[in-house]
Amino acid sequence: MSDSNLLRNLELGIQFGKWVLIENVGEELDPALEPILLKQVDKSGQLRLGDKTIPYNQNFKFLMTSTLPNPHYSPETSVKVTILNFAITPFGLEE
Repeated sequence: MSDSNLLRNLELGIQFGKWVLIENVGEELDPALEPILLKQVDKSGQLRLGDKTIPYNQNFKFLMTSTLPNPHYSPETSVKVTILNFAITPFGLEE
């Protein structure tokens, strides 16, 4: 999240259908990520990111990871993303 080229890398990932991973995300997300999280793609297949409109490639994947042991995201954030907890045990997975 602290990378100065974050939006540029996201633009390239969206345009060319690459996977983008953001590591060490805190409990608050940058408002610039809102169009990506909501998949605000218009009918012409364009996504508005910041002040730019870029073509949206359906192969684009956006992943975020956190090192927080038990993050508490707001309800507004929770409905926009899928949260997976990888801190579970193999026994818990079997159940």
